[in-house]
Amino acid sequence: MTPRRDDQPSTRPLLDKLGVRPGMRAATLGAFAPDFLTPLRSRAAEVVTDPAGGDIVFLAIEDRAQLARVARVAASLRRDAALWIVRPRGSAAITERETLAAGLEAGLVDVKVVHFSETHSAAKFVYRLRDRRSGTV
Repeated sequence: MTPRRDDQPSTRPLLDKLGVRPGMRAATLGAFAPDFLTPLRSRAAEVVTDPAGGDIVFLAIEDRAQLARVARVAASLRRDAALWIVRPRGSAAITERETLAAGLEAGLVDVKVVHFSETHSAAKFVYRLRDRRSGTV
């Protein structure tokens, strides 16, 4: 039997990979396709466009100029919330390295990267545990 390759996308449902649980308050910022928004609305208790107070926030970024939004969104996050930055895969307009750097500059750490769609990847960012406890960043 051939072992599963680590570089293959997971077959788990996207919302499971993203950690969206029933009852969560989710925020979406930017343009997302209906094939993501419809199941998100079905699973989350509430889907809004204001990240403040949300459990999980999805930020669509299409180019490096939009990375300035990361710091503003991070500043509005609850300390125990997660920020997913969704970006085009394999695009010269924005690289994974630039995305990860923007999260770090905003005081967050990257903890996971997932295959969001055939055209996009998503990186999950959270506040460090010490920052969650102290409430400072």
